Amino acid sequence: MSSIACKADFPLLSQQVHGRRIVYLDSASSSQRPQVVLDTMDDYYRTTHANVHRGIYAIAEEADRRYEGARMAVGGFIGAPDPEHEVIFTKNTTEAINLVSSSWGRCNLRAGDAVLLTDMDHHSNIVPWLTLAEERSLELRWLGIDEQYRLDLSELDHQLDGVKLVACTAMSNVLGTIPPFAQIAERAHSAGALVLADAAQLVPHLPTDVGSLGCDFLAFSAHKMLGPTGIGVLWARRALLEEMPPFLGGGGMIRDVRHDGFSANVLPWKFEAGTPPIAEAVGLGAAVGYLESTGMEAVRKHEMNLTSYALDTLSERFGENLRIFGPPDAEERGGVISFAYRDVHPHDMAQVLDQSGVCVRAGHHCTKPLMRHLGVSATARASLYLYNDESDVDALAEAMAKADTLFG
Repeated sequence: MSSIACKADFPLLSQQVHGRRIVYLDSASSSQRPQVVLDTMDDYYRTTHANVHRGIYAIAEEADRRYEGARMAVGGFIGAPDPEHEVIFTKNTTEAINLVSSSWGRCNLRAGDAVLLTDMDHHSNIVPWLTLAEERSLELRWLGIDEQYRLDLSELDHQLDGVKLVACTAMSNVLGTIPPFAQIAERAHSAGALVLADAAQLVPHLPTDVGSLGCDFLAFSAHKMLGPTGIGVLWARRALLEEMPPFLGGGGMIRDVRHDGFSANVLPWKFEAGTPPIAEAVGLGAAVGYLESTGMEAVRKHEMNLTSYALDTLSERFGENLRIFGPPDAEERGGVISFAYRDVHPHDMAQVLDQSGVCVRAGHHCTKPLMRHLGVSATARASLYLYNDESDVDALAEAMAKADTLFG
């Protein structure tokens, strides 16, 4: 089994660090970019750059075409029924969720209303609701985690009583857990609640269809799916977006401005104030094209096989000294492997692995409630993607063995 994307497509992966080839195992934080994304953005800047939705000259109209073409490509990638109006470009997943909490939340949530979150959520899907809860006297409820690192849904119907919104990760960035999102959404809708999917980890790795998920809002970031930093996406049902007030005020999001007020622009532009990340949108469109040419079913199959290989390799080699957090079955998880090794601090482990060119993440991964549940302050995390293969897993294992020797 080899990587399904040629490593040569990704310029950074051909470099060395500390005299070793780079073994990049931190894609859950930010993926690498293929040459086609870099070339597409460079071509835009060299041949086309002009502000969008403002000029009537040729290169401005071409910039419009590329920017809005990226919106349509993204919409098609996630199965949006009306991408022209429902796909909103944001700065990242965090901003997308804040848009929902600030716009929809402030208009629809009142004192005593409840929002249901989970213990495995990223801070990006916790802090906005904590802020709004304090402001509006909301009740926050929490879905727990069972012994197999799955969401505990045993009391879901009871917990949904009176809930106005369920905001849930579609794949854990620490455990790799893939919750039964469509089931949760169906039960939430039956209880009268709307559903938000934090899909930052899902969209890059699995075929994603908003209709099949059953969500009302979906947020994700370009930089985790081979695209550039500085751009994310909020998809929401058009009817909801039509009712929501603008999130930011300024140029581009208005139809008219008077001394006594303003009227908002039509969708999607009423949520895209100021000059947008044009080149980044174009780069995201190229990333979508690369993933589509690879095939998301193929990406998922490759990552399941590689995750199984990694789980088996690490468990067999390090035994009881290694604690891996997450479901044991690769079919229930993404390619995220968070671990604790003996009493070695994850930061020390990551630093030693770096000397072998192996790049892993160490820390609380913006999931402090989850860390408390796991009984640790931090984990080391290796995360796999379409450009990784068994040789990368083997390099991780060899580097961990060197760490074992170093730390005695």
